[in-house]
Amino acid sequence: MKKLLSSAVLIAAAMFANAEQLSIGLAGNGYVTTRHDGALINNDGLVRWTNPESTVSIYFYLHQPETIDLSLLAKGHSEIKVTYEKESFNVNLNSDDFTEVPVGKINVLRAGYVKIDLQGISRRGETFGTVKQLIVNNVSSESNYVTNFSDYWGRRGPSVHLGYQLPEGDTEWFYNEVTVPKDGEKMNSYYMVAGFGEGYFGMQFNSPEERRVLFSVWSPFDTQDPKNIPDNQKIKLLRRGKDVHIGEFGNEGSGGQSYLVYPWKAGNTYKFLMQVKPDGQGNTVYTAYFYATDDKEWRLIASFLRPMTDTWYTHAHSFLENFNPTQGYLSRKVFFGNQWARSKEGKWTRLTDATFTHDATGRAKVRLDYQGGKADKNRFYLKMGGFFNESVPMGTKFSCKPTGKAPEINWDALEKL
Repeated sequence: MKKLLSSAVLIAAAMFANAEQLSIGLAGNGYVTTRHDGALINNDGLVRWTNPESTVSIYFYLHQPETIDLSLLAKGHSEIKVTYEKESFNVNLNSDDFTEVPVGKINVLRAGYVKIDLQGISRRGETFGTVKQLIVNNVSSESNYVTNFSDYWGRRGPSVHLGYQLPEGDTEWFYNEVTVPKDGEKMNSYYMVAGFGEGYFGMQFNSPEERRVLFSVWSPFDTQDPKNIPDNQKIKLLRRGKDVHIGEFGNEGSGGQSYLVYPWKAGNTYKFLMQVKPDGQGNTVYTAYFYATDDKEWRLIASFLRPMTDTWYTHAHSFLENFNPTQGYLSRKVFFGNQWARSKEGKWTRLTDATFTHDATGRAKVRLDYQGGKADKNRFYLKMGGFFNESVPMGTKFSCKPTGKAPEINWDALEKL
């Protein structure tokens, strides 16, 4: 019996020795999830916290069940509530300086994302205080959260992509269909449908009043500021669709941008047709068409010339991203189906193979909420954000059945748009 007790003590001591403390910054892992006007997350953490109806949620991932101790690195003069699932703790803040304030012990019964909620109860000043970190003690397993990484990109969540295998030979046209399901429709999303080696073409949900069909081409000149692009390397507009806005973009490379304000709807399927063709003089022409399902007509978005470029269609891909860091706690989803490529000789080929990838946020493992794969109706899907637990490994390959009819396109009518 003594031997058994000694072994148990030694095991417990070893586990305690290996236990870690996590300092989880709210600047990278916290969100105001209800009453967004009553609190703010910035580089200092949780600030301007005035409304007791505001909920602030903090997320981190544990790889096994744990019994852990929670504290807050905070300052202020107030009483607040800290909640994990059905268990709540009332905590008093009583300091003008940042202090580690004990919260309590919780039992995490399953591996996956843990969500800790904060709410204000009463305050003795203008705010409920400032919270910089959630401190988690006695963690013995692997954990994941935004640390040693950009808070901005970490809070946006991982961008996810599907790369489509093009046939051998020169591809001139790429066709794809997109459907945003109601449960995957979130504001500040880019559902990018027809990407190519030098740009992208898809749908955005920009505000409660505005949605767009967006088409952009990077300049061959490497800069984040379009004003720095020399004239001989600027993207040139050749054709412009009705009601299409033409401009420039920067901060992710630079180049020419176009968009049509169009009220696309969740649940409807929209068709995208993208052309990439060399002009024979050392440049390449990129032309984007969008089938406005609600109006039952093809729309020209724009045709751009990219100088110093001689290429056919390469790197056919789709992606899904959130471009607002305050909304990385919301989940987004999109379906892509019926992909086709058309060669420069005019032959259509049904594309059946896709490879799933994610961005640096996923590669750094600061976020694990990324997915892609096969869906119903012989389609592919992408999903990201919202702190779900079931991730799909980088580089996973998927195939669909080679079914469906090649797109029926009136090429002469397109040229006249």
